[in-house]
Amino acid sequence: MLRSCTAALRTLQALRGRREGVSPAARDPVLARRWFSTEKVIPKDHALPNPSWSKDLRLLFDQFMKKCEDGSWERLPSYKSKYTQKSEDFKTYFLDSKLVKEQLSQAQLFTRGYEDGLGFEYVIFYNDDEKRTVCLFQGGPYLQGVPGFLHGGAIATMIDAAVGMCAAIPGGIVMTANLNINFKRPIPLCSVVVINSQLDKIEGRKLFLSCNVRSVDEKILYSEATGLFIKLDPEKSLI
Repeated sequence: MLRSCTAALRTLQALRGRREGVSPAARDPVLARRWFSTEKVIPKDHALPNPSWSKDLRLLFDQFMKKCEDGSWERLPSYKSKYTQKSEDFKTYFLDSKLVKEQLSQAQLFTRGYEDGLGFEYVIFYNDDEKRTVCLFQGGPYLQGVPGFLHGGAIATMIDAAVGMCAAIPGGIVMTANLNINFKRPIPLCSVVVINSQLDKIEGRKLFLSCNVRSVDEKILYSEATGLFIKLDPEKSLI
């Protein structure tokens, strides 16, 4: 466990060392393309493997990608800024246009704010027939709580993100109304866990979901949770 964290940090430090003394454009190919090209920049999908992913995470990713081949499962892309129709609709219906222009230009998704390997490494798969998601999550060294273990707030964040995605696909624009988590066992830092989320029922604008967090071999139950999400009404202000 600790060895994997140490190895990840050494790799990242080495990469940083190589980038010292060069211009921002040289360090960031995406930025360079923005400066010197008129072509549209394609945002990076962070729900794809990168060098920080452990063997367990890569193996699970490959297994679920195999399940996607017959159309029963779908891998959901993930970006630092939400490039989705739902996010654009949210801005249109619930945010002041001045706020969008002035304050949200630098905004990014909370779980994608760390460099690769340091924070939240995850990918979510969705099964439409079963109305459930499976999130494969690896918590990096910057998410530590007590020494050697993941901070409870970090796993709560990932449960909210995973359950929220499970609610948003059938429900549209939703927000968390209630999230109740029972922590059973601490999660070792830099380990991989599987977050299973299920849509249980819909009552009007209310979506009820359940979730559990397990080890890769499913033998250890780390957490259980239930959530209530509300489908937002475009006619009502959030402020």
